[in-house]
Amino acid sequence: MVGPIYRVGGSGGLGQTEPRTRQTTQSSDSFDSVLQQQMACTQTRQVAFSKHALSRAEERGIEVTPTLLERLGDSVERAQAKGATNILALDQTLAAFIVNVPNNRVITAMSQSEMKENIFTNIDGAVFL
Repeated sequence: MVGPIYRVGGSGGLGQTEPRTRQTTQSSDSFDSVLQQQMACTQTRQVAFSKHALSRAEERGIEVTPTLLERLGDSVERAQAKGATNILALDQTLAAFIVNVPNNRVITAMSQSEMKENIFTNIDGAVFL
């Protein structure tokens, strides 16, 4: 048989028990809000940029607009329907984006001038935006 649970190191001494109550903390609220955001992002199929991709886009003068995000989201949906996991998405401005389809995340971005002598590896699909 198990005896009562005593609090050690508290203001009370041994032998005093404190009832356990469920405490709602900000961390659980924070977790809930993060979970809701992720679920909303998944439902709308919105594409997110990794830190690396954002810094590359900024360095290379690639403008990330709502229209571009919408077209990338559509390309992810089409690629997912075909079973692709990593795609090369080419924009009309000749910018290229490597996108991880299952995570809806742009991994990197490059401009036309940087694509000239590059080889794209580890992709299983290409989409023209």
